Amino acid sequence: MKKLKLAKGLILAAAGLSFLFSVYLWFGGHRDEGMFVGLWVPSIASLGNLALLGRGGRPS
Repeated sequence: MKKLKLAKGLILAAAGLSFLFSVYLWFGGHRDEGMFVGLWVPSIASLGNLALLGRGGRPS
C-alpha cells in the first residue's frame, strides 16, 4: 500500500512539474516549447494510470 501511494505521488509530481515548466516556457516567450511541454502532462498521467492498473486491475 505504501509503494502504491509513493508511485501515485511521483506520477502526480512529474505531471505537476511538467505543467509548471510549460507555464514558465510559455510566459518566458517560448510559446511553441511551452505548448510542447504542456502536452506531456496528460501523457504522463495516462502512462502512470496504465502502469498502476497493470493487466486488468482496478484503480484504487
